[in-house]
Amino acid sequence: METDAGPQAPGELELVRAFVNTLDVEDGVEALAGPADLDAWARERGCPPPGAAAADLARVLELREALRSLLLAHHDGAAADVGALGVVDDAMSWGVVRPSLAAGGLTWRAAGHGVPGLVGRLMSAVSAAVVDGTWSRLKVCGNDTCRWAFYDHSRSRTGRWCSMKVCGNRAKQQKFKQALRD
Repeated sequence: METDAGPQAPGELELVRAFVNTLDVEDGVEALAGPADLDAWARERGCPPPGAAAADLARVLELREALRSLLLAHHDGAAADVGALGVVDDAMSWGVVRPSLAAGGLTWRAAGHGVPGLVGRLMSAVSAAVVDGTWSRLKVCGNDTCRWAFYDHSRSRTGRWCSMKVCGNRAKQQKFKQALRD
């Protein structure tokens, strides 16, 4: 899958959606295989290339998977994974996110450079989304083999699949076949 495929999330939350989708779980394609890939990914999204070292990349990938875990809990209001929360909490400090008072109210902004600057931008997007209520609409596909991040634009906030045409259809076919066997 392409990291920018599917309906986009609003504002800076789109950066988080695209970040989670740098790993295509279904096809096993890793878009951030090396530090240079992270630089290219950041540049494509208007972020300064962070100049990551291998250790930085490992930490960034751990953050990505922690975010994926948290997005899975958005389907049914399940408790978030404590380990994933810890990784994201650490990223808030590592990424140097600072509150800023603006005309529209309180905003969050990244205050670092390099990898901490990129992580700060991701974490400021998460912080702002938590505050404005859009965070719970960012989810990962309910298909265990997919786990693609998507923004739930449904009125009822009950979207389960990244695509009704692909994963939703697979789930319905699977359910139908199971009903025939039973």
